[in-house]
Amino acid sequence: MKTYHTPVKEIERKWFVVDAENKVLGRLASEIATRLRGKHKPNFSTHMDVGDFIVVVNAEKVKLTGNKLDDKIYYRHSGWIGGLTEMTAKEVLAKKPTELLKMAVKGMLSKNTLGRAQLKKLKIYTGTEHPHAAQKPEMLEI
Repeated sequence: MKTYHTPVKEIERKWFVVDAENKVLGRLASEIATRLRGKHKPNFSTHMDVGDFIVVVNAEKVKLTGNKLDDKIYYRHSGWIGGLTEMTAKEVLAKKPTELLKMAVKGMLSKNTLGRAQLKKLKIYTGTEHPHAAQKPEMLEI
Protein backbone atom coordinates (compact mmCIF):
# COMPACT_ATOMS: atom_id res chain seq x y z
CA MET A 1 0.00 0.00 0.00
CA LYS A 2 1.37 3.40 -0.95
CA THR A 3 1.31 6.42 1.34
CA TYR A 4 -1.06 9.17 0.21
CA HIS A 5 0.29 12.71 0.16
CA THR A 6 -2.19 15.53 -0.26
CA PRO A 7 -1.30 17.83 -3.16
CA VAL A 8 -0.79 21.45 -2.12
CA LYS A 9 -3.74 22.59 -4.26
CA GLU A 10 -6.10 20.25 -2.42
CA ILE A 11 -5.25 21.37 1.11
CA GLU A 12 -8.27 23.04 2.72
CA ARG A 13 -7.51 25.58 5.41
CA LYS A 14 -10.31 26.88 7.58
CA TRP A 15 -10.30 29.91 9.86
CA PHE A 16 -11.22 29.54 13.53
CA VAL A 17 -11.73 32.09 16.32
CA VAL A 18 -10.73 31.09 19.85
CA ASP A 19 -11.77 33.13 22.90
CA ALA A 20 -8.90 32.93 25.42
CA GLU A 21 -10.89 34.47 28.28
CA ASN A 22 -10.47 32.38 31.48
CA LYS A 23 -8.60 29.62 29.63
CA VAL A 24 -5.45 28.04 31.09
CA LEU A 25 -2.40 29.07 29.04
CA GLY A 26 -0.74 25.67 28.52
CA ARG A 27 -3.90 23.74 27.69
CA LEU A 28 -5.00 26.44 25.25
CA ALA A 29 -1.56 26.60 23.62
CA SER A 30 -1.35 22.83 23.12
CA GLU A 31 -4.75 22.70 21.40
CA ILE A 32 -3.83 25.68 19.19
CA ALA A 33 -0.50 24.05 18.25
CA THR A 34 -2.33 20.85 17.30
CA ARG A 35 -4.72 22.79 15.05
CA LEU A 36 -1.90 24.81 13.45
CA ARG A 37 0.00 21.61 12.59
CA GLY A 38 -3.13 19.94 11.24
CA LYS A 39 -2.92 16.84 13.44
CA HIS A 40 -6.71 16.80 13.77
CA LYS A 41 -7.12 16.14 10.03
CA PRO A 42 -7.09 12.71 8.39
CA ASN A 43 -4.64 13.91 5.71
CA PHE A 44 -2.00 14.97 8.28
CA SER A 45 1.58 14.56 7.19
CA THR A 46 4.60 15.47 9.33
CA HIS A 47 6.49 17.19 6.52
CA MET A 48 3.59 19.29 5.15
CA ASP A 49 1.70 22.30 6.43
CA VAL A 50 -1.95 21.19 6.35
CA GLY A 51 -3.17 23.08 9.44
CA ASP A 52 -5.80 25.76 9.86
CA PHE A 53 -5.65 29.47 10.65
CA ILE A 54 -6.35 30.37 14.29
CA VAL A 55 -7.46 33.83 15.47
CA VAL A 56 -7.21 34.30 19.24
CA VAL A 57 -9.17 37.11 20.91
CA ASN A 58 -9.02 38.29 24.56
CA ALA A 59 -5.38 37.18 24.87
CA GLU A 60 -4.85 39.46 27.86
CA LYS A 61 -7.44 37.48 29.89
CA VAL A 62 -5.61 34.13 29.76
CA LYS A 63 -5.02 32.41 33.12
CA LEU A 64 -1.97 30.78 34.66
CA THR A 65 -2.46 28.23 37.44
CA GLY A 66 -0.72 28.24 40.80
CA ASN A 67 1.96 30.87 41.41
CA LYS A 68 3.17 30.87 37.79
CA LEU A 69 2.19 34.50 37.31
CA ASP A 70 4.94 35.51 39.75
CA ASP A 71 7.30 32.52 39.58
CA LYS A 72 7.52 31.75 35.84
CA ILE A 73 10.45 33.59 34.30
CA TYR A 74 11.04 34.23 30.60
CA TYR A 75 14.67 34.74 29.53
CA ARG A 76 16.03 36.69 26.56
CA HIS A 77 19.65 37.20 25.54
CA SER A 78 20.92 40.04 23.37
CA GLY A 79 24.07 38.18 22.30
CA TRP A 80 26.34 40.57 24.16
CA ILE A 81 28.23 39.79 27.35
CA GLY A 82 25.91 40.22 30.31
CA GLY A 83 22.96 40.65 27.95
CA LEU A 84 20.60 38.25 29.73
CA THR A 85 17.20 39.81 30.41
CA GLU A 86 14.52 38.14 32.48
CA MET A 87 10.84 38.96 32.92
CA THR A 88 8.16 37.29 35.00
CA ALA A 89 4.93 36.17 33.39
CA LYS A 90 3.10 39.03 35.10
CA GLU A 91 5.48 41.58 33.52
CA VAL A 92 5.12 39.99 30.07
CA LEU A 93 1.32 39.97 30.41
CA ALA A 94 1.33 43.65 31.39
CA LYS A 95 3.80 44.78 28.70
CA LYS A 96 2.87 42.55 25.70
CA PRO A 97 -0.16 40.36 26.46
CA THR A 98 -0.09 38.66 23.06
CA GLU A 99 3.52 37.49 23.45
CA LEU A 100 2.72 35.18 26.37
CA LEU A 101 0.47 32.96 24.24
CA LYS A 102 2.70 33.28 21.17
CA MET A 103 5.76 32.05 23.09
CA ALA A 104 3.80 29.12 24.53
CA VAL A 105 2.56 28.00 21.09
CA LYS A 106 5.96 28.58 19.46
CA GLY A 107 7.59 26.23 21.96
CA MET A 108 5.17 23.47 20.91
CA LEU A 109 5.88 23.71 17.17
CA SER A 110 8.82 22.39 15.13
CA LYS A 111 12.05 24.36 15.33
CA ASN A 112 12.52 24.68 11.54
CA THR A 113 11.06 26.45 8.51
CA LEU A 114 7.87 24.39 8.72
CA GLY A 115 7.27 25.47 12.32
CA ARG A 116 7.87 29.11 11.44
CA ALA A 117 5.38 28.86 8.56
CA GLN A 118 2.80 27.30 10.87
CA LEU A 119 3.30 30.04 13.47
CA LYS A 120 2.46 32.67 10.83
CA LYS A 121 -1.07 31.23 10.67
CA LEU A 122 -1.64 32.24 14.30
CA LYS A 123 -3.20 35.69 14.78
CA ILE A 124 -3.43 36.95 18.38
CA TYR A 125 -5.37 40.05 19.49
CA THR A 126 -6.24 41.77 22.75
CA GLY A 127 -9.93 42.56 23.12
CA THR A 128 -12.79 41.01 21.20
CA GLU A 129 -12.22 42.71 17.82
CA HIS A 130 -10.16 41.26 14.96
CA PRO A 131 -9.73 42.29 11.30
CA HIS A 132 -10.39 38.81 9.82
CA ALA A 133 -14.17 38.96 9.37
CA ALA A 134 -13.79 38.64 5.58
CA GLN A 135 -12.46 35.08 6.00
CA LYS A 136 -15.70 34.08 7.81
CA PRO A 137 -14.01 32.35 10.75
CA GLU A 138 -15.92 29.80 12.83
CA MET A 139 -15.97 29.79 16.64
CA LEU A 140 -13.85 27.02 18.13
CA GLU A 141 -14.61 25.88 21.68
CA ILE A 142 -11.55 24.72 23.58
